[in-house]
Amino acid sequence: MGYTKLIRKSRRNKTIALKRVNTIQRMNAKPVIKKVDVEAVKAEWAAK
Repeated sequence: MGYTKLIRKSRRNKTIALKRVNTIQRMNAKPVIKKVDVEAVKAEWAAK
């Protein structure tokens, strides 16, 4: 009886730790910068 309880607790601890790691990685992820035509942006600003 006690043995299954330990397995359940172990699984829960691993799940919580994994969720925490995934949250931290998601918060630290930087968005991919798309290739931007700098000259076109400057021209657009100059037009305004």
